[in-house]
Amino acid sequence: MNMETIDRKLAAGLLRIGAVLLRPEEPFTWASGWHSPIYCDNRRILSDPDLRSMVAEAFAGKVSELYPEAEIVAGVATGAIAHGALAADRLGKPFIYVRPKPKDHGTGSQIEGSLPEGAKVVVIEDLVSTGMSSLAAVEALRKAGAEVLGMVAIFTYGFDIAAQRFEEAGVRLDTLSNYGSLIEEATAEGLVGQAEAGLLSEWREDPDGWGR
Repeated sequence: MNMETIDRKLAAGLLRIGAVLLRPEEPFTWASGWHSPIYCDNRRILSDPDLRSMVAEAFAGKVSELYPEAEIVAGVATGAIAHGALAADRLGKPFIYVRPKPKDHGTGSQIEGSLPEGAKVVVIEDLVSTGMSSLAAVEALRKAGAEVLGMVAIFTYGFDIAAQRFEEAGVRLDTLSNYGSLIEEATAEGLVGQAEAGLLSEWREDPDGWGR
């Protein structure tokens, strides 16, 4: 698959299946406390066979291109478990996943699956917003003895705070699509008008202050 065109194709697919919700009059509230006029639900991808397959193939292609030395694929729970497993299957590599925190029962594991000491791991994520939960998974893998090569995500909002956090953590982040491509595609399809485009741009520039 041509990785130069996957961003717009994926953006179009997300719009087609209704994974992108616009609600400026009744903003969504994120776990970070931010208010947002837009919400991207990548879990809907799993219900569409064509888009699901496209994402899995794109992930496999990206990992092969960037991290040919990767030994294990790790998915971030819960949104990236299925996508990571599908990508790992296409790559013929072992798969593990990382919980937000250790289980409070049973083995108390945070990482599920077999992770040998020093294993080279590439992390699969569904969406990156502020970067906190994604990098928490990276930290858990590092503490368990893994060598994290980098992370590949389906989508990013492209916030400066996330870029800063990834840089500070020494983690390379690559994505299949992004906020800019999504808005461009939505505008091209007539799904976003001029007023909405302006509002989405304002939010993108100051997500912490928007709507307060």
